[in-house]
Amino acid sequence: MNAAVQSITWQGLTLAFVPTLIVLAIMWRWSAGVGKGIYATARMLAQLLLIGYVLVFIFETGEPGVVLGVLGFMLVVSSWIAMQPLQNKSPRVYRNAFISISVSGVLTLALVSQVVIGIEPWFDPRYLIPLAGMIFAGAMTTISLAGERVQAEVARGVSYPEARRIALQTALIPMINSLFAVGLVSLPGMMTGQILSGVSPMVAAKYQIIVMSMLFGVTGMSAAMFLYLEQGDLKRAL
Repeated sequence: MNAAVQSITWQGLTLAFVPTLIVLAIMWRWSAGVGKGIYATARMLAQLLLIGYVLVFIFETGEPGVVLGVLGFMLVVSSWIAMQPLQNKSPRVYRNAFISISVSGVLTLALVSQVVIGIEPWFDPRYLIPLAGMIFAGAMTTISLAGERVQAEVARGVSYPEARRIALQTALIPMINSLFAVGLVSLPGMMTGQILSGVSPMVAAKYQIIVMSMLFGVTGMSAAMFLYLEQGDLKRAL
């Protein structure tokens, strides 16, 4: 299966917003916050178009320094976002989130990109940046869930070992549910995209197995590392 990727015209892209306009009309009619819906849609459009142009530039430069700079920026931003749902947003918490995402994320990215897939050259942004995005985003979300839950449990007087156990279990629920559902309830975006681009379904399935395994690993490791780093002074911070 080597069919060329079906090109999408700007006219076709515009028509894709018809369902969005219907929902916005309903939100307006029911006074359900249409302004927020319009803002979210406009922001999504601007962000994706911008990242499209940025990635074109990055892919064409072929400079490892540029790719590493992008990965560093992603780590800084993901660590900042991870701590936003938390009650305690001190620099110490940001440090712990950054260390957890960096260590678990970089190790997982190196294993998958350099050993499992074996990309050439090692910094190929077409592989490295999308993989890093999935890895860092998974770690970011899990740390948010784990951090919010452990802070809540400790605040109500639960011992830290028990709070840590509850927080880790809670943080991994979305990932474990995804493992159960993949291929039965949902067909993941990466696999769908590869099939639409003409890749063999078996090849797409192998890549998706890699993705699910790396996400389960990085989410668990990042949450565990964050909870370990928080153990020393969480009670005092609260």
